[in-house]
Amino acid sequence: MTTPTRVTLRAGERIFINGAVLRSEGRATFEILNDVPFLAESEIMHAQQTVTPLRQLYYILQTMVMEPAGIETARGVYDDTMYWLKQTFANPIVIAGLETISGKVAEGAPFEALKTLRTLIPIEDAILGGNRMAELRVVKAS
Repeated sequence: MTTPTRVTLRAGERIFINGAVLRSEGRATFEILNDVPFLAESEIMHAQQTVTPLRQLYYILQTMVMEPAGIETARGVYDDTMYWLKQTFANPIVIAGLETISGKVAEGAPFEALKTLRTLIPIEDAILGGNRMAELRVVKAS
């Protein structure tokens, strides 16, 4: 067993724990005593927010965490997406992060992969927002 994880929710805030959705009526603090995937509402990305490739990957991984029963379907989409991301990005930090994410997913730890992906999204924003498209390598399909 790992160290307990302390979670604090504001009134009305939701948390997604291993496929279940819980909502706090008032401010609540509790500890999760075992290893179980969970996402606080503030960590959830909505479909309309998936406007960049790494945000799309986040949504896929999030689905794997939130809907364990549908993990095989999400895994197929993940595999296709990850293949193209690795072919597309040239930024060495992003490439290394994608490799770490691949390893975590292969270990059956999509929640840990999400943590890594959160660190890559600001880098992607800098690449795309800075109009530095030279850092993205577009591969033509043969």
